Amino acid sequence: MSDLNARFAQAQADSKNLAERPGNATLLQIYALYKQASEGDASGKRPGFADLVGRAKWDAWNGLQGQSADVAMQAYIDLIESLKD
Repeated sequence: MSDLNARFAQAQADSKNLAERPGNATLLQIYALYKQASEGDASGKRPGFADLVGRAKWDAWNGLQGQSADVAMQAYIDLIESLKD
């Protein structure tokens, strides 16, 4: 396992033990960075108007289209680290 992958895995564990729950915008960013790092560009159809949460998540993930997994992993790590302070 590469150092980046190990730090990404640690950041995932750390995200579950934050002192305060992040706001919705930050949670969407965490979700989008995780999905981009682990699955790549957004796939599937955009959820319908009635699924507000699913649509917001998909839009956040789709906003990272084209970003490499390594860049998304590092951004995820950095974001989680900033929330730990």
